[in-house]
Amino acid sequence: MAGAIASAMLFAFPAFSQDSRLSLADRVSRLEQQAQKDQGGVGMVNQMQQLQEQVRQQQGRIEELQHQLQQLEDKNKAQYVDLDSRIGRLEGGNAGGAAGAAPTASAAAAAAAPATSSSAAAGNPTQAQGGNADPASVQAAYDVAFKALRGGDYAAASRDFRSFVQQYPSESLTPNAYYWLGESYYVTMNYPVALEAFQQLLKQFPQSEKAPDALLKVGYSQYELKQVDAAKATLTEVGAKYPGTNAANLAKERLQRIQSVN
Repeated sequence: MAGAIASAMLFAFPAFSQDSRLSLADRVSRLEQQAQKDQGGVGMVNQMQQLQEQVRQQQGRIEELQHQLQQLEDKNKAQYVDLDSRIGRLEGGNAGGAAGAAPTASAAAAAAAPATSSSAAAGNPTQAQGGNADPASVQAAYDVAFKALRGGDYAAASRDFRSFVQQYPSESLTPNAYYWLGESYYVTMNYPVALEAFQQLLKQFPQSEKAPDALLKVGYSQYELKQVDAAKATLTEVGAKYPGTNAANLAKERLQRIQSVN
């Protein structure tokens, strides 16, 4: 009897051991599966954190672009208001020393004073008393361009003023036409062409009463073109060359602002 029981136990023990091993394997398998799930969860959390960080970065970039756009809009508006107010003063008969101010169309011939004999002798024949064109035709062409500028049609104004300086290169109104040609480009932020127009005025008509304002706008244009050192030098030249003028005061103010940020 005892032998039979022992024999039964002998046969049952391997079966029990096998069941225990299988149970342990199942437990390990379940643990591995759980670990994989946990790792997957951690991965998802990491991905979510990365996405959230990307969203924050994009939001920051959007806010930065919105700020830059607002600055650009404010700057463009300020330029427009400045130009509009100066033209308005001209129409009101104030052709004084405000920066950018030029004679009104009706008084331009007198305000754009002819060059002295010394300036002509200095190699500036284009500043002589004027060309041989019909004064009425010259005035009419200038009025058309100035009217477009006053109406805010800067494309037409630039086209008409450019046509004017090409057709009438040595008239008494030509320095003013060059100046407003530059302004028509400057207010639309076409700074390279604006710079060219202001420099052309200074080259051909250095004795013009528009020269201080033109030199001031050369400095402004250079700064907008990121030519900071050149802008500083030009604005310093305005104060040294035309002391006491409104252009010199504006040059000093702009120079201080530039130096505060550069």
